[in-house]
Amino acid sequence: MIRHIVMWNFKEEFSDEENLRNAQKVKAELDALASTIQGIIFFEVIISTLKSGNRDIVLNSLLTDEKALAEYQVHPEHIRVSDYVGTVMKNRSCIDYIEQSHKD
Repeated sequence: MIRHIVMWNFKEEFSDEENLRNAQKVKAELDALASTIQGIIFFEVIISTLKSGNRDIVLNSLLTDEKALAEYQVHPEHIRVSDYVGTVMKNRSCIDYIEQSHKD
């Protein structure tokens, strides 16, 4: 399984109210991808509300394998949503890694 985590910050050019609306739309658009794109096991979009963090929105997702991640990245709906996110967010950070099974 592949863990795919992406984080963004709000752009300064928007008011707090606009950032909240933008964040809610980003969340809704990203959430819709989970039921649209095959290979997604887990998909969670978090809008940060604590000032202790340094990112405003986080996507935490789990995909079946590297092939699923590659297909997700070029899926037309993902590209459409990514284009929108780029208009309202900045400072994108991403990490992808192989998720190891944990046994107690």
